[in-house]
Amino acid sequence: MRQLNAKRDANEPEIVKALRKHGATVQPLSVGGVPDLLVGYMGVNLLFEVKSDKGTLTEDQKVWHENWIGQKTIVHNPAEALVYLHALDYLRPK
Repeated sequence: MRQLNAKRDANEPEIVKALRKHGATVQPLSVGGVPDLLVGYMGVNLLFEVKSDKGTLTEDQKVWHENWIGQKTIVHNPAEALVYLHALDYLRPK
């Protein structure tokens, strides 16, 4: 755990608000290289790296993404985050 209180992207609050509005729990994370948000929805955990439209991964983030064998994704806006969230709706038993 190297970097605490990492710089947050300006669009993160609106993404968090949209996810919570749609029933997700959201925990911001602040460790160098680790994605920004841990999102829980329908019993599934998702890791979201928040980037501005032109944002790119830092070197720490690139290393983390290359080594993490679990789910992770980069989101740029609320609509994009909700696409991933609602993809889980298709997995819900009918």
